[in-house]
Amino acid sequence: MLHLLHRVVPASRILSLQLTRQYAKDVKFGAEARALMLQGVDLLADAVAVTMGPKGRTVIIEQSWGSPKVTKDGVTVAKAIDLKDKYKNIGAKLVQDVANNTNEEAGDGTTTATVLARSIAKEGFEKISKGANPVEIRRGVMFAVDAVIAELKKQSKPVTTPEEIAQVATISANGDQEVGKIISDAMKKVGRKGVITVKDGKTLHDELEIIEGMKFDRGYISPYFINTAKGQKCEFQDAYLLLSEKKISSVQSIVPALEIANAHRKPLVIIAEDVDGEALSTLVLNRLKVGLQVVAVKAPGFGDNRKNQLKDMAISSGGVVFGEEGLNLNIEDIQPHDFGKIGEVIVTKDDTMLLKGKGDKSQIEKRVQEIQEQLESTNSEYEREKINERLAKLSDGVAVIKVEGLVM
Repeated sequence: MLHLLHRVVPASRILSLQLTRQYAKDVKFGAEARALMLQGVDLLADAVAVTMGPKGRTVIIEQSWGSPKVTKDGVTVAKAIDLKDKYKNIGAKLVQDVANNTNEEAGDGTTTATVLARSIAKEGFEKISKGANPVEIRRGVMFAVDAVIAELKKQSKPVTTPEEIAQVATISANGDQEVGKIISDAMKKVGRKGVITVKDGKTLHDELEIIEGMKFDRGYISPYFINTAKGQKCEFQDAYLLLSEKKISSVQSIVPALEIANAHRKPLVIIAEDVDGEALSTLVLNRLKVGLQVVAVKAPGFGDNRKNQLKDMAISSGGVVFGEEGLNLNIEDIQPHDFGKIGEVIVTKDDTMLLKGKGDKSQIEKRVQEIQEQLESTNSEYEREKINERLAKLSDGVAVIKVEGLVM
């Protein structure tokens, strides 16, 4: 018999060796760390700054697949930068956050924000190296920000007319007057708070289409519902819509709806207070295993606002809201006529668009009239804002700008 002898190593020593390898860091302090970070800030800012303003230059970005990307968008350039030196990369990532936050908050101005961030970092680091207190520097910067914002508001001029909107849009579109006019026309038709979206066209020129529908700020509950290779979206045509004020947790409550949708060969969109537990697991499993066309979305808003929005969706699509007060409807007893009917559905991780609803026109007009009466009877600014949003969704529709594409 062969015996193998091993030198016994204490478990604590093994763990300590593993932990050392896993968590070992190269730490730098003070001026050395700041200098390296600032180099990263400069590298990123230099690449982004060339795109600044309507006369800015374009940047070519290498991609892991396909052709290089040519862009003049500051945040796109910022996101593409990943430096080999980890200390310089820390500085670059800090400025990337500035660009990303500006893009999410305002949708524009990312290049300006990047240039300002570089200046603040440069001046701030210089003052710190001369002994200034970092906390006091930050406080001073925030005071300056408040003062600049106040002054900019004094100098600003409201953009109101279609001509002014077209001028601003043309500048944002790098001087393309045709695009500027299309954006102005879209805002004129759906209102300043209306929904404007962009999609690929199938002709050699840009087009504007107004579609009846609504958009709200809630996305899919699980990414497993995604059914597109591009854009991380879930898209359906000619879908059934199930609406519920209550949470859906049990399998039994959704099986009848799934069976009806499957029998009619219709995709199913579920919008409820929440979908969780066995119900969500069943939907995801069927989506992955048998290709079930389904997506679940949390209902937008809270309290009465949520109830009102669900009712708006029901009327615009010709369906009912399960759990609604005064209606003794159980979701287990659902019938085909209880579903809303939607011509096109687009769901991302952040929002949902319900387009081309099949609701009765007279009922929609009646609902619009009711909402207008609510608007006249309230004095609350918050309520007026929410009511106006609902009114725009029901009456103005969605503007779709179709960008020119090659005809195949």
